[in-house]
Amino acid sequence: MQHVHKEELYFKRNKLSDELVDEKTIFFDIETTGFSPKHSHVYLIGCARKIGEKLHIDQFFAENPGEEGRVIQAFLEILKDYTTIISFNGVGFDIPFLKAKCDLLGIPETLKDLHYLDIFKSVSEIKFLLKLPNYKQKTIEEFLGLERDDKYSGGELINVYLEYTQNPDEEKEQLLLLHNYEDIIGMTDLLPILTYLEIFHDQYAIKEIQVGTYRSIDGTNQQELLITIQNDYPVPKRVSYQYREFYLIMKDEVTTLRVPVYSGELHFFHSDYKDYYYLPQEDMAIHKSVAGYVDKGYREKAKISNCYTRKTGDFLPQYSTIMQPEFRKEYKDKVSYFEITEDFYSSDIMLRRYVDHILKLMLNAKK
Repeated sequence: MQHVHKEELYFKRNKLSDELVDEKTIFFDIETTGFSPKHSHVYLIGCARKIGEKLHIDQFFAENPGEEGRVIQAFLEILKDYTTIISFNGVGFDIPFLKAKCDLLGIPETLKDLHYLDIFKSVSEIKFLLKLPNYKQKTIEEFLGLERDDKYSGGELINVYLEYTQNPDEEKEQLLLLHNYEDIIGMTDLLPILTYLEIFHDQYAIKEIQVGTYRSIDGTNQQELLITIQNDYPVPKRVSYQYREFYLIMKDEVTTLRVPVYSGELHFFHSDYKDYYYLPQEDMAIHKSVAGYVDKGYREKAKISNCYTRKTGDFLPQYSTIMQPEFRKEYKDKVSYFEITEDFYSSDIMLRRYVDHILKLMLNAKK
């Protein structure tokens, strides 16, 4: 078994990485000859640890399949001092593969006792926002403007390793080590991608709200609410997304939400419609307590669909009961509205509740 140790000069620090990575955090990645633990081997495990301000990289390389157990044990020995593992698809592949291998080889392990941060799993929550062709590590690195010398995929290197076991040479060895090394280093550089997700986890502050105008499809000027948000963590690259009426832009330290204002008439539907009469000529419902003053020919028993009071004003859309009273165009409409008031504008609690509603709609829309 070959053990390669390298030391990077500095760990690339930012606000988020400082919170995620401490002296008990380790990055890791495995290379295997296939997807089945029973019929393939772990031939390389690499890990990175932050020690002081420097990043230490260790790689354990099986020069033949018979050294697989020693490679796993060497990594587990280092792992004893850490409580958090950061990986890329480690929860989906690397950890289950290692656990299965330990069972097959009779190697004791405590992998279930660790805390896991899987970058791939986290990024999968915001595919709708990033709109990448795929979510492989190299693709995300390209999105962030990161470059690597390694040009191979893990699958392409399986044959390289098999050839190496038959005819060891330094060129093949370096190709194998380089790919794993850059996967590990790449993980540390990928952490800024997680800043996009933080805003959907309530990591923001509302900075400003204002009403602006925009030109609609029919060419008329319409009002919209502009909500400016201060991100707790600056995002690395501008992204935008539209979901239903809501439009989001994230850039640097600022996120902007644009919401069209509905100006006009809406209906407030009374839930206790059996206690109302509907007046067709007036297009409104009145309670039975006053319906006796209306001629029977001008009233009818109210139905749930016409038991409403009309209201004219400026409104904002919502897809669950965030604000009350809520208004609709028609009873069965999924979208409801609430009236814009000075209380809404001046209440940090109400504004944040509404912003949270919009962000959660976007986050859950593609699930």
